[in-house]
Amino acid sequence: MPLVAGVDSSTQSCKVVIRDAVSGALVRSGRAPNPDGTEVHPDHWWSALQVALAEAGGLADVAALAVGGQQHGMVVLDADGAVVRPALLWNDTRSAQAAEDLIRELGDGDAAAGRQAWARAIGSVPVASFTVTKLRWLAQHEPANAARVAAVALPHDWLTWRLAGQPSGPGSLDALTTDRSDASGTGYYSAAAGAYRHDLLELALGHDAVLPRVVEANARAGRTPSGVVLGAGAGDNAAAALGLGMTSGDVAISIGTSGVVSAVSPVPTADPSGLVTGFADATGRYLPLACTLNASRVLDAAARMTGTDYAELGRLALSAPAGAGGLVLVPYLEGERTPNKPDATGALHGMRLANTTQAHLARAAIEGMLCLLADGLDALREQGVPVERIWLIGGGAQSEAVRRIAPAVLGLDVHVPPPGEYVADGAARQAAWALAGGAEPPRWDAATVQVYSAAATPVVREQYAAVRELTARQPH
Repeated sequence: MPLVAGVDSSTQSCKVVIRDAVSGALVRSGRAPNPDGTEVHPDHWWSALQVALAEAGGLADVAALAVGGQQHGMVVLDADGAVVRPALLWNDTRSAQAAEDLIRELGDGDAAAGRQAWARAIGSVPVASFTVTKLRWLAQHEPANAARVAAVALPHDWLTWRLAGQPSGPGSLDALTTDRSDASGTGYYSAAAGAYRHDLLELALGHDAVLPRVVEANARAGRTPSGVVLGAGAGDNAAAALGLGMTSGDVAISIGTSGVVSAVSPVPTADPSGLVTGFADATGRYLPLACTLNASRVLDAAARMTGTDYAELGRLALSAPAGAGGLVLVPYLEGERTPNKPDATGALHGMRLANTTQAHLARAAIEGMLCLLADGLDALREQGVPVERIWLIGGGAQSEAVRRIAPAVLGLDVHVPPPGEYVADGAARQAAWALAGGAEPPRWDAATVQVYSAAATPVVREQYAAVRELTARQPH
């Protein structure tokens, strides 16, 4: 049977899975770290991919490959295809003011009108994570570099281009490809219309540039020099949804470096509040999404403060009562994207002698993180997105305490698949789709899922909401 490879080039690492194209059975895998930071030269991603591929046994017997990559990262290339400057990643918030400027400019100086205009144009309101805002930052702060930009790509676009041999010479930039899921996170592509908005690109960068050709979900983006078929690839969240086999009504809550609440929808969304971004998925449908900057690192911080590891933090949290005795953590530890408060800080409220214990702090940290994600879930509902089944994934979802507390905070059962590389798995499934063709991706055997249930504890969200309002005067 043919083998296919799926790549997940994420903020922290590069993962590769090699799977049977027909059954989806895992054959082998590999991984390598990516550099820390919010600004990374793309060459590091290429180096990590080579290490991960080698650890996975190489591509000699692989028929097709697709790349899932972190969204929004700004990869700018000159006319010869050289990288102009290190990529600004999704979690680089230096372009927060640029986002506000772009919103006002599209609204003729009025922020509310600007949000409406952006939502109509691309289905989303730009925030600091979007590529379009990073391009405006580049034009303002590094005009010489901005003037050199001949093409703008995303991490998965650039890696696919490199895998295809990185053509050189005249027309080499025209070989860049992407897919609609990743393009929909740039800020200059309309998922609903299925087209780039070059006028918005020019508004940000100051001039036009080559943008990657958008490849259909089941199409081939090209081949490697050795003949391996390249699938369209996808943004990381869309690839994870494909890896999980999500359908309409399914919502994935991913607790990783960022917290992501995403749903598969048959219709696009356009939220002028900016809480929900109108992205596309990797199958031709849509992926409305709410993203938080703070997720598993809230648990990291709580573990440091309590002098414990994840396991002991969870044990402590489960020993404390729901609501942590009134102790509430609003976890804006690195600013926040949902709500859009890039300069905000976290806050701990409601301290009393009785609740200033390790257990109460551990419980407050987990509940605060989950309340932040629950706000994202509510934002999806307000856009008419059906919420019927919740998938809990990501590194933070491996905590038993998170699994047991989540249904009480979210008000629904949570379905936890076994630990896996769902972004890479989705990319592998897309590679198999490109290899086989057809209207729908191949059906692979579903993994065994654990379901967690708990009585709802509305007091947790009620006290969180009250404290969250107290932080509304923080800078943003």
